[in-house]
Amino acid sequence: MHILVINDDGPPSNQSSPYVHAFVHALQKTGHHVSVILPHQQRSWIGKAHFVGHVTKPTYFRPGTLHEDDGTTHPRPLSSEEDEEEWVLVNGTPATCAQLGLHHFFQDKPPIDLVVSGPNYGRNSTSLFSLSSGTIGGAMEAAVCRKKAIALSFAFYSRDHDPELIAGACRLSVKLVEHLYNHWDEDADLYSCNVPVVADVENHKVLYTHALQNYWTSGSSFQEIEATEDDEDPQSREQEIRESEESQSASAQGKTTRHQHRHFKWAPKFSDIQKSIDESPPGNDGWAIHQGYTSVTPLKANYRHASNISMGEIKLSPANSRSSAPVFYAVIDADPYVLPLIHSALSANFPTQSYGFLDSPRTTTIRCP
Repeated sequence: MHILVINDDGPPSNQSSPYVHAFVHALQKTGHHVSVILPHQQRSWIGKAHFVGHVTKPTYFRPGTLHEDDGTTHPRPLSSEEDEEEWVLVNGTPATCAQLGLHHFFQDKPPIDLVVSGPNYGRNSTSLFSLSSGTIGGAMEAAVCRKKAIALSFAFYSRDHDPELIAGACRLSVKLVEHLYNHWDEDADLYSCNVPVVADVENHKVLYTHALQNYWTSGSSFQEIEATEDDEDPQSREQEIRESEESQSASAQGKTTRHQHRHFKWAPKFSDIQKSIDESPPGNDGWAIHQGYTSVTPLKANYRHASNISMGEIKLSPANSRSSAPVFYAVIDADPYVLPLIHSALSANFPTQSYGFLDSPRTTTIRCP
């Protein structure tokens, strides 16, 4: 299967994007062909936005060691003769990545079967998270392009990124992605999946859930802060001084300004979300994650969960069983005109998950069971 991976956390980083490299690696180990296009920097909480009037430019990322921040970014792509792994980074949003990945990059490869947005650094459960999620926004963009799409989020409980826990979450996620792709419900445009990064997660329940409808109940999600000099440019500072002089003069004449000049920072009260989960009945996505289960919420491309899918447990293969892998591999050496015809013939006669592609018979060893 050809899977396009996007996210909202940007390229691999132990600080802001600790899961995407391990997940791509897990997909590749299972035999899937993976193309990757990501925002060049953190773009969380941006939803399904696009930057109007903004010129989007790519750079090219070569991932380094798993769980290490040693990948490198380059202004130009590798030549076609070089076989080093390379991802695309763009100065855009997750939704932009979906558009460019589907329609402008990777055109020399077989058609994309599935878009996976994530794994997000943190959960995207309940409405308050989901409505602003760049992870879900990217998957939503793929869905409105008529592609099967999955938003994948990892609910972490420690910022000490344990490679074993991450590996377990990735293995489960690969199985879940394969299961959903092969059992796609016609009423679902996309799925939002939340996987807890906990020990033995592969043996925890995987449940269909609905999105918990919750609300901010503690007032504003912004906090007033003192307006300081060090976050203003000289022109703004000069204007502030002049306004201060005018304000003092007006005050001396008994006049007041229309608005008090204040600064604010975003500071949502996440305790509202936990309270809503504690007070909710079982069956929603927030509750499932709180129990240590994996939640799978079918969605329409309008931010509502699909209503006619029966809720309940999803039975995956046991944690120690082998994931489904291609039945055979194809090594194709053809010119650009013939190559798409061969890909089309294979996809027309075989399920996409039953075969894979190898770059070169001289450099790849196939180990049979």
